This record gives sequence, structure tokens and C-alpha cells, in this order.
Amino acid sequence: MDHDTYGISRWGDGLVGILPNGNIGLHDPLFPNNQPVDLAGVIQKLEKRGIQTPVLLRVSNFLEHRIQVINESFNEAIQQVGYRGKYRGVFPIKVNQQAHVVERISEYGEPYHFGLEVGSKAELLIALSQNVNPEALIICNGYKDSEFIRLALLSSKLGMRTVIVMESVRELNLIIEVSRELGIPPTLGVRVKLVNVVSGYWSATSGDRSSFGLSIAQVVEVVEILRRENLLDALVLQHSHLGSQVPNMIEIRKFAQEASRLFIEIKKLGANLQYLDLGGGLGVDYTGENSSSPNSINYSLEEYCYSVVETVGFEMNDAGFDHPCIVTESGRACVAQSSMLLFSVLESTSYESDGVVLAEEGDHPLLCSLIELSDGLSNDNLLESLNDATYYRDELRALFRRGRLSLPVLARAERAHQRILGQIRVRMESLDDAEWSEELNQRVQGMADIYHCNFSLFQSLPDVWAIDQLHPIIPLTRLNEKPDRNAVLCDVTCDSDGRIDRFVVADGVSDCLPLHSLDENEEYYLGAFFVGAYQETLGDLHNLFGDTNVVTIRLKEKGEFELLDEVEGDTVSEVLSYVEYEPKRLLEKFKARAERAVKDHGASLEELKELVSTYRESLRGYTYYESD
Repeated sequence: MDHDTYGISRWGDGLVGILPNGNIGLHDPLFPNNQPVDLAGVIQKLEKRGIQTPVLLRVSNFLEHRIQVINESFNEAIQQVGYRGKYRGVFPIKVNQQAHVVERISEYGEPYHFGLEVGSKAELLIALSQNVNPEALIICNGYKDSEFIRLALLSSKLGMRTVIVMESVRELNLIIEVSRELGIPPTLGVRVKLVNVVSGYWSATSGDRSSFGLSIAQVVEVVEILRRENLLDALVLQHSHLGSQVPNMIEIRKFAQEASRLFIEIKKLGANLQYLDLGGGLGVDYTGENSSSPNSINYSLEEYCYSVVETVGFEMNDAGFDHPCIVTESGRACVAQSSMLLFSVLESTSYESDGVVLAEEGDHPLLCSLIELSDGLSNDNLLESLNDATYYRDELRALFRRGRLSLPVLARAERAHQRILGQIRVRMESLDDAEWSEELNQRVQGMADIYHCNFSLFQSLPDVWAIDQLHPIIPLTRLNEKPDRNAVLCDVTCDSDGRIDRFVVADGVSDCLPLHSLDENEEYYLGAFFVGAYQETLGDLHNLFGDTNVVTIRLKEKGEFELLDEVEGDTVSEVLSYVEYEPKRLLEKFKARAERAVKDHGASLEELKELVSTYRESLRGYTYYESD
């Protein structure tokens, strides 16, 4: 079969591949010669430990590798261009605030002086607790109260390089007040709105109409206040935010050029700028299309680094200025690839059938015509037959609504229609290009199976629902078999929006996903890849489905792996407490009602015991479907 049905060779980035047994393998980018780890085997071993799917799997090798290549690519670009400044990356904690992620980023980034960016008091507390390199930056963005500022200033006593980035003129006055109260001089940055607007989902975060930062006029005002207060030397960093997942390299170059020109002009005003923070923007090619579409990028990491360094270097040389330290906040590119969501398919709903429906004496003429279509089907009349079948079925449904057709007869009509669909789909697989009908293909795809899956879209893949974000989704087994079904995915929430109907495939993006028929004797697992950025942080409790089990592994030699961390998913009791229910009180109320049932409805004491025991165990259980 075509092993690239899902475009793995395009988006997998050498991390994901198909093994000879047809299973998905994870390849160690740190040691490429190591045997890949069978992902289905990982699930089996986790289940033996009592860790059920759905599970969020983090691979520490992938995270460590991304931190390495981002830093090394910038350092290589600096060498190639002859740039005379340094590079300092920082990870924006908002992209993934989970403790095991931030701790490992600090660990893996230590050799590169890799820092952290915070946008709230809580995130600052996280950053200050990490064992970051003394040369690393902690950059404080967002709106700050006096407590936030006080903590940031005091952190300098720990030898930390904490930069307070001003978001408004009012904030500067508060910084000066707290600084004088503590007797600690501040280390300041200024966030500036640039005029360039980028494409992609987050274009509104760029340009002079963006929510955060100072206008050009306000920047000049801030500089004058600092000069008047003898604090102009404290302004060491200029920050501007390009946006997230910027797909087009040209836009990145223009942004870097504008930011550099602004840096030069602020330096001319007497500021002691040393760091040029270009914010986020480095994207991930979720689809592997290498294009400027929202879920892709038209550049490589190496091109991104070279273009940024070259553009900044050229502008500084042209102005006769020293080269500043370049800072980026590449959160998505750092963590997206390191996590994947693994879940099982519970069952499927099909809108086609291979069961034969025979005409019976007294059948309605429309039903007879629908049944007869099967015998006259050929490659030349597929679209015509589909149109006829849809017409006959809809007319029979109308007769049922008017009370002129019984339910058993309507059921036979539905089965006859499903049989026609199945026959058409099978014939379509043998058509050559000259016989292909795009309209027929779209119609048949619109009747794809529904695969019901054990996960919550709103909890684990919220951006898929909110902004049509694409994550590659593929089966973890049977990739040496040709998929025989086309499907959309439905989660376990009772919501029609809990559905995925856009997928990454070999030739781009499709409205359905090629999958295999389910075997009732074998679990069928799917994986959603590159979910490390934002998905854990943004999830909600729709239908009270909580956090999934989370496991961090490290890929080892000979196809083995080491379990580093395990975080159990939310229990029903924990989720209920999030929405103001006290589980112990719920149990007491249920026991009281059960006691009344013994008195009022004749329930036995044995039934009472089983009721209470089942209720108690359910409170302790996983919020997702649990297999026996």
C-alpha cells in the first residue's frame, strides 16, 4: 500500500515513521541510529501499569532536540552572517505551563542560557522557582501591579536577569515608585507596537492596532520620563510581538527590519538598549505543505534564523551601531512536537451497508425503484444512481412523516440506500482519472463514517474547535493495510461541536480521514500529534471530562523507553469539586436517598449496598470511558 496516506514523511520531521509491522514508530532525534520505539507497544506497557487511554504522551527527547536545534541554528546563522552579537532564547510559559514541561525546558536550555517569559504574577512565581542559568533572561510582559513589580525587582538579589517590560506609561510610574521604595534600580524593557501586520490566525496581535505595547508617541514619552528620572540607562531591551504561527518568511523579514529601525532610533535618543526581543512567530508545519497557509510555514528553522540575523545585522551595520543580543520567544516551535494525544476508537457509525435488501409484494413503487438501482449500477452512472437513490429515499422519508409508511418499511428503505452508497464507494476506488467526478467524490465524502473516540475535543484539542487548528491525526497500527473507510471523528462529549472533520493527508487537507474497519477483537488507536503548544492550558471541562492521564517518556536504545513522569488524569470526584460540588456531601445525599428507597420502594439491603458501592467507585473513577 501507499505508506504515505497520511503525509507522515512531510510533517513528521523525522520524529514519526512507519515500522515494518505497520505500527507507528517514534525516532530519537538525539540518537538517530537508535531503533525506533513502537508507539502501540508504549500503550500496551502503559496499560499494564494501569495507565489507560486517553493519555497525553510527552517525549523528552523531542523537547530537548527542539531546544538544541533552535539555539544551534541561531548560533550557526550568527557565524555565517558574521553577526557580532549573541542569541538568547526565552520560553513563554503561557504556551505550556505544566510543571514537568517548564522544568525540563530549564534543564535542557541551561547550556544555551535559555530563559523564560512570563505574562502574569503566577507565571513569574513559576519562573523564579526554576534553576535557570544566571546568563538567562526572565522577561516580564503583561500588565503588572505593585506586587508583581516588587517580586521582579527583588529577584535581582538572587542574581537573576529579570527584565520588566513596560506595557504603558502608567506602568512606568508604578515601576519607578516601587523601585525607589526598595532601593533597587530596575532593569527595563519597552514593548512597542509596529505597523507591519502578518497573516495567519493571530494577525490581530500584530500591527499598531494590537492590544499590547506602546505607540511610537508613547515610546518617546517614556524615554523622556526615564531621562528626567535619571533612569535612561535602565532601558536595556526593546520588545515587539510579531504574532504566533506566522506562515510567511517575507513578513518575518519585514518585521525584523522595522523592529531594527525602531531599535536604532531609540538608541539615538540615548537609551542603553542591548537586547532586541522579536517575540514569537516561528511556526510549525502541521500539514507538511511548506506553504504560507495558516497551518503551515513556507520556511525552515534554518532559514528563519538566518533571515532574522541577517536582517538585524544589515540594519545595524547600515546605521553604524553595535549588534544587539537577539532574543526570541519561540514557544510553539519549542514544545508543539513534543506531545501527542493517544486515544481509542470506541465504535463507528456507517452510512453504507453491503446487506442485500429484497423487494417484497406490496412494496411502495419508490422503494422498489430504490432497491432496483443496485442491479443497474455501473461505472458510467455512479453520480446518476446516487442522485436517484437520494431522491427515492427522501420521498420515502416524506411519506413516513405523513403517516403513509410504516417504520419497518422505512428501515428497509434506509438499508437499501446504504447499500447503494457502499457499492458506489467500492466502484469509485477502481476509477481512473478520466472517469473521476469531483462532485461525486464530495458527495460520498459527505457521507463518511463517524468514528466515536474516547477523548474530549474541548479538553485536549481546544484549538481544533475554536480556530480550526489542524493537528496530524493517524492510526497507530495497521499502516501496512490499505484503509477501507473514510471517517470523521466524534468525541465522547454530548455536543455536536465535539467533532473533527478536517484532516492532514498526503496531498494536503481532506474533509475525511482514511481509516480501517474496526475489528471487535482488537483495540484501534489513533494519535493526534504536535499538541504540546497551548492545548493543555486552554482545555475546558465540557460535560465534566477532565484532564487526561499524562505520561513523560524518554526514548532509549533498542526500541525501549523509560517512564520519567506520570500524572494521573482527573477523577470524577476532582472534576466535581472544580464546579463547587463537595464529593463527600454528594455521597451522603445519595446514601440518604438510597436508604429511603429501601423503605419506600422495597429495595433490598443487598441492592442498597451495591448502589452505594457503585456510586462511591464512580466518584473515584476516570472521567473518560474505562475499559474492563
